[in-house]
Amino acid sequence: MSRLPPLPLKTVLVNTAEIEVWPATLLRARSNLDARALSRARHVLRRKRDGTYLAAELDIGLLPLIPNLQREAGLDAALDALDALPDHARFGLEHIGTLELHGLHERLDALGLDEAAYARRSGLGIVEEPDWLAFAGFDRYRRALWLRFDAARAWLHLRDAALRDDVVLEAISGYRSHDYQLGIFERKLARGLDIDEILAVNAAPGFSEHHGGLALDIGAPDEPPAEESFEQTAAFAWLQTNAGDHGFAMSYPRDNLHGIVYEPWHWCYQPA
Repeated sequence: MSRLPPLPLKTVLVNTAEIEVWPATLLRARSNLDARALSRARHVLRRKRDGTYLAAELDIGLLPLIPNLQREAGLDAALDALDALPDHARFGLEHIGTLELHGLHERLDALGLDEAAYARRSGLGIVEEPDWLAFAGFDRYRRALWLRFDAARAWLHLRDAALRDDVVLEAISGYRSHDYQLGIFERKLARGLDIDEILAVNAAPGFSEHHGGLALDIGAPDEPPAEESFEQTAAFAWLQTNAGDHGFAMSYPRDNLHGIVYEPWHWCYQPA
């Protein structure tokens, strides 16, 4: 394998159990207050559960963006992580920590999901979230794409190698938190689907490869996202031939042992 391209390590997302610390330039304003704050902010504290902007870090200090910020769960941990941000900017492959599980087991119970039975049946295990992630460009929808440092470098290398062969690979999504995956299940349950129907197309919260920052969904221009038809594209053919050389493997082929539907778009970086 050729040498991987450099990555701007200063552009990182610092992750805590309940709050993420985002570079302000990568967030979109949702109100006039947000717009004024983001224009002056270095970082923004963002609640993982629903994406609410909680506070902006300005040169003059912390600007609350919600009432009663001091009561926000996880605030102290997020502020400690913000204070440590200069250290994160120097992190490399040798420092990739993970977060402790935070209420995941209780929330799985609340969904009516038998965690132990699901683990036995699927052969999947709990995937911990990284304590920081690297910015790997934007996805198809101009959202920030976050991946673990090594996966981010490998993705950029993979994407550029494909482009040299006149093949365009589009990132559809990368890192997703436990809270995000829980939200998917809650919304689908509210629409009337049952747990088994959801588990046929989504890994249980806490069990998705996306939580670890190593997996991403890949698409091709003018092709609908996360559809089996992706296997008919030049992008998929290129990935089948070349992805392994860059450390990526398709996680869910047809008739996979995990009982997850065939996902030709889902690829995961395999650290050496």
